[in-house]
Amino acid sequence: MITRRKLLSSTGLGLGAMALTSSFSSRLLAAQDMTFVSWGGTTQDAQKASWSDPFTASSGVNVLQDGPTDYGKLKAMVDAGNVVWDVVDVEGDYAFQAAAAGLLEPIDYSIVKKENLDPRFSFEHGVGSFYYSFVLGYNKDSTGGKTPEGWAAIFDTANFPGKRSFWKWSSPGVLEMALLADGVAPDKLYPLDLDRAFAKLDTIKKDILWWASGAESQQQLASGEVALGKFWNGRMFALSQSGANVGTSWAQNMALADILVVPKGAKNKEAAMKFLAQATSPEGQAAMATASGYAPINSAAIPLLAKDMVAMLPSEHTDSQITLDMKYWAKNRDAIGERWYAWQAA
Repeated sequence: MITRRKLLSSTGLGLGAMALTSSFSSRLLAAQDMTFVSWGGTTQDAQKASWSDPFTASSGVNVLQDGPTDYGKLKAMVDAGNVVWDVVDVEGDYAFQAAAAGLLEPIDYSIVKKENLDPRFSFEHGVGSFYYSFVLGYNKDSTGGKTPEGWAAIFDTANFPGKRSFWKWSSPGVLEMALLADGVAPDKLYPLDLDRAFAKLDTIKKDILWWASGAESQQQLASGEVALGKFWNGRMFALSQSGANVGTSWAQNMALADILVVPKGAKNKEAAMKFLAQATSPEGQAAMATASGYAPINSAAIPLLAKDMVAMLPSEHTDSQITLDMKYWAKNRDAIGERWYAWQAA
């Protein structure tokens, strides 16, 4: 049988053809566009500056920006066989949910170097984007010089009067916070005792102000409209850098990560995997951490960061840190969401 390899060898073109093919492939990669999708705002601005722009500079691939991330749109593209997104930043639980539904390409870990990646946030069909924590944030003027420590302070309206600030969407964090405040041990959180969690939240429901965006959460706290609440650590970092009179408690901070995924049938899969390699590299992760205040998922990025920056990252506050269970949420988010929004509206 005359194989392609024998034919090339017999005509004296083996090595030359391979070199030409590799060169041609590189030129094709450099000539193309790909699309990166994220949540917009300062986070996507940081991702563009930290990952997209350096990737374009090194590869020649033009990285188009789109957003915000839309799970319904992602599924519709895959179902229709017309995928125009190449890399998408998604929430951790959705990454597991989408993988189970067959909506994602496997990550090519021969291209994406896995050895220094946090194993909590990297799996067959997704690799960590950045890792963050929900922390207790408080307005120092509103708390009258008192320092709230731990989630129980959220429910202590006698010592810490005022409004409480929570993310409005059904997602990991608020129910766990309520259970921790009610005395549930961190290793006994899952499966979540929903009755107990909602009963605890009932005790402060009239004091809750909801936020729908990180910018809104910052405004609520900096203005004193709320006394304390549950916030993304990166937003607290930005507030402290701005000079706002706020404080952060890291006690039982709740860690989770955004995940980068490649939709099934992505047209630029080779470029997508090389983009992921750039994004998860020590340099890419260090740049993103510096720009956002969120922790790198590549441990080799830590030595590249300024010491004062490292002190503000979740990776430096692991003594009582709790990693939220994304696989549990992947299986239960829809059911929890129905109850969450019904409770919110009641």
